[in-house]
Amino acid sequence: MADIDFVKHDQGGVNARILAKETKADFRRVEAASLKIKASFASAEGKRLFIRYFNTFQLGIHFVSVISRTRLNHEDVSKVEALIRSQMDKVAEDLNKAIDGAEALFHAHGITSTATYDTVPLDLEVGVLSSSSRRYLEILGKLDQLMPLLQTLEIHEIITQQAVDVERAALKRKVRDVANGARNLATRLRREMNALDARRPASEAGSAGDVDRSQSGEAPPAGDAAASLLVEVDAGQGVAGADDIAPSPSPEADAVPVEPA
Repeated sequence: MADIDFVKHDQGGVNARILAKETKADFRRVEAASLKIKASFASAEGKRLFIRYFNTFQLGIHFVSVISRTRLNHEDVSKVEALIRSQMDKVAEDLNKAIDGAEALFHAHGITSTATYDTVPLDLEVGVLSSSSRRYLEILGKLDQLMPLLQTLEIHEIITQQAVDVERAALKRKVRDVANGARNLATRLRREMNALDARRPASEAGSAGDVDRSQSGEAPPAGDAAASLLVEVDAGQGVAGADDIAPSPSPEADAVPVEPA
């Protein structure tokens, strides 16, 4: 007997709606070359986080790594880059642990197949500007990989729906915070550059004084251009750890271990 399809399936309309809701990122001032990488996202979470935050991250990290270096001390910029990299490494580690934990539950309960999506995947070619952007794209891919694993475990009642919701929300927040952090740090570096212009001394003596302070390692006076940001970086404050640097659109619970129902 021939298979009878009595369900209407998505033909690309979901992707079209997601793309239609998002404003196009403005890359007209970005003159850097990009490596074209094919990417595919199947989950609703992977699609939406990619569309909403990948270009946000790209523009933020491009400003930090390229544009701010034209005006600010390279060593100071490197500290900001290291802060962003450290946060990305932590999020990637959390996602890897979650994937490994889900696969262990698959093995323990004899699950051999994973839930799949009936919606059309979002397949596209991504222009990647930097190694940091490539790492963030990989993080988005890990999140997309994890989502159907969690759904499968919930369908088999290995974990509860509540546990899935908490885990999903916490990991989405962490991935989102990476992009928000890069954007806000870029904004703050832009302010430091503007403040540097406003404070540029008219006399050569004033300029010499600023150079002497920077070379000697002396702390800049109150109101100096890079003071507030670099104090925070030196103190080891994480990008997502400060509410003013990486705010979340909505409060969500932290990740919890996946437990059997």
